Amino acid sequence: MNRATRRELIDGTAGRLEVALDLPAQAPRGLALVAHPHPLQGGTLDNKVAQTLARAWVQLGFAAVRPNFRGVGASEGSYTAGPGEIDDLHAALRHYQFELGLAQDAMLALSGFSFGGFVASRLCAQLRGQGREVHHLCLVGPAVASFDVAPLRGADGTTLARRMLVVHGERDEVVPLAAVMEWARPQSQPVLVVPGAGHFFHGMLTPLKDWVCAWHGTL
Repeated sequence: MNRATRRELIDGTAGRLEVALDLPAQAPRGLALVAHPHPLQGGTLDNKVAQTLARAWVQLGFAAVRPNFRGVGASEGSYTAGPGEIDDLHAALRHYQFELGLAQDAMLALSGFSFGGFVASRLCAQLRGQGREVHHLCLVGPAVASFDVAPLRGADGTTLARRMLVVHGERDEVVPLAAVMEWARPQSQPVLVVPGAGHFFHGMLTPLKDWVCAWHGTL
């Protein structure tokens, strides 16, 4: 992402994982995980939307971690359509929470773009089931048409995270806006619809970063 970005290999459940780490100027207030789009469709940690999310989290004072899912780049293993990639994101969480000396109750943010939104939502649901609080959850262009993205709100009013944001392009050519609205409607989950934006938010990455910072900048 920039000259300060650290790229390194860490241990995952299917072998080594390639990870990009970006740190804020001060001691991080928490850890932010960023999940990239579909591994079999060119998705990597260098995806522009994933990089934009990392920039937003660093601006908010978080250490931003972007793993390459198994089978992508220098990461070992092979694509599993979800379960393995959720494990990869969780492995990065465990590693950097320890590596950065963060407390178990340190601020935690999960985010993802497209397929990565599915992965982030499922890890968030898993962590919540284990009693771990997630402070921020941000899904950009979540792939609800192809994957079982976790509901963010329960019928009893419970939420997966304390602060949640779903952003989708009005003219998304990969995940139709209608599919996202159909997913969001039963749970009364608001969706920030960006007029004129396609799936990859071409020409709108800086505004995307600003929206994420504005929404997740308080807690």
